[in-house]
Amino acid sequence: MADPKQLSQQAHDRLQAELEDLTTRGRIDIARKIETARELGDLSENGDYHAAKEEQGKMEGRIMHLEGTLEDCIIVEIPEATDTVTMGNVVKIRYEGDTDTETYLVGSIEERREGITVMSSSSPLGAALLGSKIGQTVSYEAPGGMLAVEIVAIEV
Repeated sequence: MADPKQLSQQAHDRLQAELEDLTTRGRIDIARKIETARELGDLSENGDYHAAKEEQGKMEGRIMHLEGTLEDCIIVEIPEATDTVTMGNVVKIRYEGDTDTETYLVGSIEERREGITVMSSSSPLGAALLGSKIGQTVSYEAPGGMLAVEIVAIEV
């Protein structure tokens, strides 16, 4: 069994709302599409019917994923402000020898935000960043060898 996902209250509420929408409005809409496509005749050559059934399958897969995630999740408190990297923080880092910074959200993919790449806290870099402070340099094992990054900023 996989470890439970850690979610902020905000992400949990967003996923719960998505699940509610898919199991109510979503299922009704897809049933209507399938019924409309059936009325077009022969199902073996009915592209609309097959597209609607494929959409239904994808939606049911998402519903199962959401149910599993919400059933096995742990809600974590995201601090208002911090100088230490924790789950749900947006972290700006600079690789050793580089002048550019990169920005990541450390946490679950379900915490994603527009325009920010999510880094799993269980990835080598994500695990190295957790508990680190602004200005600190941390090293981690990457497939190409050891890499070092400096924590430039931490945002909530």
